[in-house]
Amino acid sequence: MTIVTANDPNAAWQNMRTVYAAYSALAREFAIETQPCPELESGSGIPSAAGVANAKDFLADMDQRVQIHQLRQFVQTSTQADETALRALLSFVLGKETRTESDRDKVDFLLVQLFSQAAPSDISGPSLSLTEAAKIMQPFLGPVEIVEISGLDQLEELLGKAYRAKNLNELFTSRIIEQGRRVKSSCGDKFFEPSALVTFARFGFLVRRAFFRLMHQDINTILDGFRDLEAQGVTTLDCRKAQFAADEPIARLRMICLSWKVMFHAEYSAGQPLCILVDLRTAVESALVHASRRGTPKAKAAAAGSAQEFEISGSSWDGDNNGN
Repeated sequence: MTIVTANDPNAAWQNMRTVYAAYSALAREFAIETQPCPELESGSGIPSAAGVANAKDFLADMDQRVQIHQLRQFVQTSTQADETALRALLSFVLGKETRTESDRDKVDFLLVQLFSQAAPSDISGPSLSLTEAAKIMQPFLGPVEIVEISGLDQLEELLGKAYRAKNLNELFTSRIIEQGRRVKSSCGDKFFEPSALVTFARFGFLVRRAFFRLMHQDINTILDGFRDLEAQGVTTLDCRKAQFAADEPIARLRMICLSWKVMFHAEYSAGQPLCILVDLRTAVESALVHASRRGTPKAKAAAAGSAQEFEISGSSWDGDNNGN
C-alpha cells in the first residue's frame, strides 16, 4: 500500500508536518490544550534523529487525544482538511505499528471521505465491483489485489437491504449501519489488510449514497405534504411526536426542514435530528390521511400525492461528493 515510511525520510517528514498542521487546527477548533512542537514548527528541514523522535511522540500524543467525532466534524467543515491533509492523516494512522479501535474508526472514516472525493458521479449502487473500488482507491492505497476475507460477505447483504429501503425509517429500523459497524469490529486486525480496506471503503461510500438518496426523498415528501395541507387551509400541525408543538406552524416547519440539508451533511447515523425527520414525515402523512377522511376533493388528492413544488435533488446537494 502507499504508506509513507522511514525509507523515504523527506516524504515522511513532510507527511508529519501536514498531520501536525491539521491536528493543530483541529485542536484550536475544539479547544484542546496543547503546546507547539518546535521541531514540527520549524521549516528548516529534517531535524536530528532525536528531533524526529520528539515529533513522533508529539503526534502520537495528539492523535490519542483526538476523538473520531472531532475528526469527522473537522474534516467536513474545515477548509484546511483538503485531500493532502486527508492523505497525510490516513498514512499516519496506517503507518502505526500498533493500532487501536480508535485508529480503525479514523481509517474507516478517512477512506470513505477519500473514496467520495475520487469516485465518479455516475456510480449507482452495489453494482460497483470491488475491483472497480480498488482502482478508485489506488491513489491512496496503491495497487490492491482483491482477495476473499472471511465474514465480509455479510456487507453485500446489508448493501442490498440499504438499496431496497423505501425511506429513512426503513433504513434505520433495519439497523444496517449498526450491523456494518459490528462486522467492522469483528474483523480485528484483518480490517487493516488492503482488501478489507477497499471493501469497507466501498461499503461506507455506498451506504452513504443510499442514506442521502432516502433523506432527499423524505424531505421532498415532507415539503410536498406541507404544500398540499396549506392548499386545504391547514396552517399548523400536531408534531409533538417529532418534538415540536401541538400546533406548530407549517411555515416554520418548512424553514427548519430546508435547513436540515446542511445539518445532516455531516452525519448519517440514526441520531436525534434524523429521528425527528422520520417522525415529522409520519406526522405529515397522518395529517394528510386525516384530511382525506374529511372527504373533500382537494384532501383526497393531497393524500394520494401530487407533483412536487420543492425539490432537494442529489445533483444540487450531494453529501457524497462534499464529505460525509
